[in-house]
Amino acid sequence: MEIRWLEDFMMLARTRHFSRAAELQHVSQPTFSRRIKLLEEAMGATLINRQTLPLSLTPAGERFLDLCQRVTRDVREVRSQIADMEAEVSARISVGSTQGLFSHFYQRWASDAGVADRLQLNLNATSWVGEQFLDALDGGECDLVLCYWHQDLPWSDRLGQGEYESIILAREWLVPVSVAADNGQPRFPLPGTAGQTVPLIGYHSRGFLQSAIESHLARIKESVNLLPLNENTQSASVKALVKQGFGMGWLPSRMTEKSEHFGSLTRAGDERWDVPLEIRLIRLREQRSDDFLTLWKTLENQHA
Repeated sequence: MEIRWLEDFMMLARTRHFSRAAELQHVSQPTFSRRIKLLEEAMGATLINRQTLPLSLTPAGERFLDLCQRVTRDVREVRSQIADMEAEVSARISVGSTQGLFSHFYQRWASDAGVADRLQLNLNATSWVGEQFLDALDGGECDLVLCYWHQDLPWSDRLGQGEYESIILAREWLVPVSVAADNGQPRFPLPGTAGQTVPLIGYHSRGFLQSAIESHLARIKESVNLLPLNENTQSASVKALVKQGFGMGWLPSRMTEKSEHFGSLTRAGDERWDVPLEIRLIRLREQRSDDFLTLWKTLENQHA
């Protein structure tokens, strides 16, 4: 039984005439009559008294008409609600975020900035690495990119080519951490020695963070002896391996606060080993919708 069959029946109940009802429903009379017959077969009762002129409804038909009116009204209301929901979703601005920033920054920032209901995360971003975020922005897979940034990224010159605009939302530090030994000192302290290298739980070479660490170590000009054990695309994976005692690693300070508070992780080195980062929101410079530009201007004013 289809909704349009119910609409056919309501039209017949209103016009009391097969030909006129068929015309108003934009179908041929044979097709229309067949639909009414199918309705009667489905209900197991005669709904139309064809012996009267004009046609009339049987008692069963009167009861069925009430059902048709309620069902079609409910369908229209739900259809309208769904359309509103779809319009709201399509109007949201898609954000591609690194997993670490989504877990430890995005939700609070979006809420504090008053834009949470206007943004929608692109969950495909969990599989993107480094420059792929900008590629996704170029390809229209997202409207905004939320990521860590620093001047030594291999592709940092892309921001200076005029195609993008960015806002610095916050500043962050990568902090070296390790599990503690029995004496409370880090089990894997920096900088290590040639004879006792420090096992490193590192980041993917194409990600946002590994090049920041390498550049910072080069700038401080202090000998460090690291033994890279593996590469990870997510800071949560680095943290998990560090907490299991496989080595030391650099973690965003927002990820270390709770762990340091409960003593499960400790610093593997003092502040000179901390790596500075920016948290940036990036968009294409090309003209966008008025709603998008209004949101962007709001965020620019908040972080001016």
